[in-house]
Amino acid sequence: MNIELARFNMIEQQIRPWSVLDPSVLSLLAVVRREDFVPAAYRALAFVDSEVPLPEGQCMLAPKVEARLLQEAGVQRHERVLEVGAGSGFMAALLAHRARSVLTLELHATLATMAATNLQRAGIANCKVRVHDGANGMADEAPFDVIVLSGSVNTVPQALLEQLAPGGRLMAIVGDEPMMRAVRVQRLSDSRFETRDLFDTVAPRLRGFDEPSRFHF
Repeated sequence: MNIELARFNMIEQQIRPWSVLDPSVLSLLAVVRREDFVPAAYRALAFVDSEVPLPEGQCMLAPKVEARLLQEAGVQRHERVLEVGAGSGFMAALLAHRARSVLTLELHATLATMAATNLQRAGIANCKVRVHDGANGMADEAPFDVIVLSGSVNTVPQALLEQLAPGGRLMAIVGDEPMMRAVRVQRLSDSRFETRDLFDTVAPRLRGFDEPSRFHF
C-alpha cells in the first residue's frame, strides 16, 4: 500500500467533503501518522472510512468524525484539554498538537498503555494518559478549556459541564442508535450553557455513560 497516497485520499475524499475545511486541521492530518495508532492486525484499515477495532471491544472513530470534532472544538495553543476515551491515543495526539496540554482518560488499562506508548513513540510530550472512569471527568485538574468525548453518550453528565472554564467547549456525540448527533456545548456563565447541533452520525457508546444525567439539551 502506498501510505502517503492513502493518506492523501483519506483527506481529500473523506474528510474535506465532510465540511472539514480548516487548513490547519487538514495540514495536521497530513503529518500525524494515523497508521502508527492503529493495531498491527488492522493496519490496512488505517485510512478507510470506518471505525477501526481496538482491544477491550473499543474502536477508533472514523477519520472524518475525528476531523470534524477537532475542527469544531477550535482548540487554541494556550488551552487545556480533557479527552474522555483515549483509545489508541490518536485523537489525543491531534489535540496535543493544537493545545497547551491534554489529559486523556481511559477506563481500560490495556488501552491506556497502548495510548501512552503510541503517544511517546510519536514524540508527543504535552499529553498525559490516566486510567480513570471519565464519566465524572477529573475535577482535581479542572477547569478545562475544551472537553472531548471520543465516543457517544445518551446525555452529557452535569459533572463534565461543571469542569468547563468560562467560554469552554465540550464536544460530544449524543443520542441512541440509529440516530445520534454531534454537539458543541459552550459554557457562557456559571449556570448558562449554549448547545449547537453539528452533524448526524453514529458512534459506539463510551463505557460508563449509560446512566442519564440531569442535563438535557
